[in-house]
Amino acid sequence: MHGTATIRVKKSERLNPVPPDHVLFGRSPAMNEVRHRAEKICKTSASVLLCGPGGTGKEAVARWIHEHSLHSAGQFVKVNCAAIPGSLLESELFGYEKGAFTGANNAKPGRVEQAHLGTLFLDEIADLDMNLQSKILHFLQDGSYSRLGDRIERTVNTRLLCATNRDLDKLIETGEFRADLFYRINVFRLQLPPLRDRREDIPTLVEFFKEHHQKQFGKQAAPFAPEMLDYFRNLDWPGNVRELSNGVARYVLVGPEAAIAGSPNDKKRGTAGIDEKRSAGTPLLKGLAKKAIREMERNVIMEALRDHQWNRRKTARALKISYRTLIYKIRDAGLVSKRLGAAASPRPKVQDSGAAGE
Repeated sequence: MHGTATIRVKKSERLNPVPPDHVLFGRSPAMNEVRHRAEKICKTSASVLLCGPGGTGKEAVARWIHEHSLHSAGQFVKVNCAAIPGSLLESELFGYEKGAFTGANNAKPGRVEQAHLGTLFLDEIADLDMNLQSKILHFLQDGSYSRLGDRIERTVNTRLLCATNRDLDKLIETGEFRADLFYRINVFRLQLPPLRDRREDIPTLVEFFKEHHQKQFGKQAAPFAPEMLDYFRNLDWPGNVRELSNGVARYVLVGPEAAIAGSPNDKKRGTAGIDEKRSAGTPLLKGLAKKAIREMERNVIMEALRDHQWNRRKTARALKISYRTLIYKIRDAGLVSKRLGAAASPRPKVQDSGAAGE
């Protein structure tokens, strides 16, 4: 007996928009090639395998393909194959009927049904166990499947996109991944480059993430100094675009010092892009970073002081730092209150109390 899944998609269930094209693809040759290839296949129904290191934006590109495909009116349904145990993943994918197993008190449609007339995105597909690989293969042959505990065979029309950060060719050699499933999902392959191979895109990504995290956290951050952008451009970013986003989030929440020193991998990072003749590359970067931090911190403090008419206690509360810390930073930055009538000097004496300057 055959049935056809019909899932109506509510407007509120539609996917969030992907980053603008100039942010997602940037201007690097490596990502321009990705975009060129993606444009060729987005209007087809061909399965696409997105490969690349973790954090390179495979899901974002998958969403872009969906939005520019013939299935864009349907849902983009993501399934993280590594995050759900194999015993639960089958029911998550294909759904189940009431009484199919202990605790199945009601029937539930699976992700496959939700993706009818849309896109099914299987992330980290290399982590599927062999038993489930065979069931996925059967489903891909004609779009037919059955819910757990049900004899009715259902069919859906969905576009399949898959992603992995592992070498599927090697997994096939070791018997960890089915060759026939690989041939089925590898109709078209897109290889996403690591961030270190597209350094020219970092300034654009940094500004995009800054705006995003400011809205997310309801905070405003100081503009990025050129020295800070240079510092970002010369890091290796082993976590790629995801790690860069986290660094900018720390910058927005805490400040530039946290953005630089926030990762346990900082000491392991290289200084790619620095000429070998500049053997002092790492100290140079640290010097630039410290200079950028000092300048940005000075600007933030000055702006806060002006906003609070140089009332230092109110400024300290606004900046969420102690009063003594603010006094130290004012002295260190060489800031002087005009209300006190002091002349500018590199290290002015600042009173710890007084109505005019508190």
